[in-house]
Formats: sequence, structure tokens, C-alpha cells
Amino acid sequence: MMPMTAPPASRLIDRLPPVRGRLSENAALAGITWFRVGGPAEVMFRPADREDLSAFLRAKPADVPVTVIGVGSNLLVRDGGVPGVVLRLGRGFVEIAVEGNDLVCGAGALDLNVATAARRAGLGGLEFLCGVPGTLGGALRMNAGAYGRETKDVAVWAEAVDPRGRIHRLDSEALGFAYRRCAVPQDWIFLGARLRGGADEPDAIAARMAKIQETRAESQPLRTRTGGSTFKNPPGAKAWQLIDQAGCRGLRRGGAMVSDKHCNFLINTGDATAADLEKLGEEVRRRVHAASGVELDWEIRRIGVPADEPNSEDSG
Repeated sequence: MMPMTAPPASRLIDRLPPVRGRLSENAALAGITWFRVGGPAEVMFRPADREDLSAFLRAKPADVPVTVIGVGSNLLVRDGGVPGVVLRLGRGFVEIAVEGNDLVCGAGALDLNVATAARRAGLGGLEFLCGVPGTLGGALRMNAGAYGRETKDVAVWAEAVDPRGRIHRLDSEALGFAYRRCAVPQDWIFLGARLRGGADEPDAIAARMAKIQETRAESQPLRTRTGGSTFKNPPGAKAWQLIDQAGCRGLRRGGAMVSDKHCNFLINTGDATAADLEKLGEEVRRRVHAASGVELDWEIRRIGVPADEPNSEDSG
């Protein structure tokens, strides 16, 4: 009698609907994140355009989770990778069009490119975006800001698609912007937005952008494997000052280190794992709370599962 064998495990990619974009199985993520750590995506989906994305969401099995990533600038992918579908918006979502004093931009457009397009069009007020690493979709999700301005100050409306593939246009009130967050449900995916500037001289805008970039280079460890600001500023305080006062500047765990230059930045010194970085961040939170009573909240988004817990849920 032949021994019985277990049926082969079903592959997620075989359960997904056909698309016009690209589906990739076991897609590496570490190389596209600024930390350069983390496991793969079970499946990566790069939709051709918004219609392709909407149709995919309507047709995919309801039990398949979707996780959206941008350019990986403010992201920590855990070592066990990301179950389900990881969505990355590409060429079909990077357009930037000038309409009067407004820019209509796709959610995949780099924030720097949005600021540059505004400068070329002689539209002031958007230059702060050159100091925000990432894409417009991420800026909308977290109300990203820098140097005195935030996304809420320039967003007229944004469009997003819900888990059933329906597209919604949300005005500034419906977006519900607050400090480093918005009120749009986490499982809605931003598609684009209209941003408003004001007429200004391109040379004056360029000078302000250059100052922002100079200030960033002087104060932040830009040429390292980092994920940007690690923790949100608590009300009435600066996260970096609390971290410094708790004695965490230069603190290490494995290959992860708190930056000597700006201690609200974590650095992969070369051989860190995602676990090293996350555990170092938690140690910083513990020490800050012990020293000041303040509970720091993560600003870096953490997704996926630890290497030793392949069935645990995403808490990013």
C-alpha cells in the first residue's frame, strides 16, 4: 500500500484574479526599503492603473490581506516577510499635472518631484515636500510635514479606493487630518490628490527648497541606512530630546544603532536585522518612559511578521 502524502499547499498567487499589471511571488522587499532589511512579500502587485487596482480589489478573495508600500522610506519590514499581497503603485500613479494654482498628482509621485513640479510652475507653499522622503500617498496617510507646514495645509481633495474597489473623492474635512495621521480608513488606498499652492517666483521657491535640503543634510543622517524619524513628537515635546535625555544616543542592539547625529533616527550599521531595529526602538521607548514618564509612539510603520512567528498577524 502506497503511503499517503499531504496535498500540496495552495499558492496565494493561484487564487488571485488576472491583472493587467504585474504579480510577483516571493518578491524581495529588503532592497527597496531604506533600512535594507526584512523578508519577502508573499505576492507583490504592481497595478497598471487605477482601473486595474479597482478591478483586482473587487475580485480578490476577501480573506487575502493587502498591504500598501511606497518607496520604503518610513518603513520597517519584519524578517519573516509580509503575508498576503503587497501593493506598490508604479508608473500609472506618478503623473503630476498643473491646473492653475493647483497640482493634480498621483499617489505614487515622489514628494520631491511634487515640490519640484510646483517650483517649475511658480507655485509656492509646496516646497516643504522636498524635505519629506516618500510618496504622496504616504504623505496623505500620515499628514506628513516638515519645516512648519503639513500635507493638510495644501490638500484640496484626495481620491482613495476602498477594499471593494469603489473609488471615493474626499475633501479636506473628510480627510480628517491630525498630527501624523488622517481619518481615512487604513484599508483604503490613496490614488491621488489635488494640492493648492500660490503664485510665487520660481527662484524664490528654489532658494527655500535649497535651504530645506541644506538643513536636512546638516541635522539628519541622510547617507545611512535609516527609516527617517522613528517616533512621533509627543504633545509639547521633541522626541529626539527625550531620547537624548534618556541616554540613548549611540545605543546599539546587534547591527542597529541610535544615530549620534539625530537620535530620533535608527540606523542599520551594516548587518542589522529588522528584529534588531525593532527591539532597539522598543528599548528606547522603555528608557524614555522610565526617565520621563512619556510613552513614545512609533512613526515608522512596521509591517509583516517576525522570522520565528510566520503565522502571527501584521501589527504595522
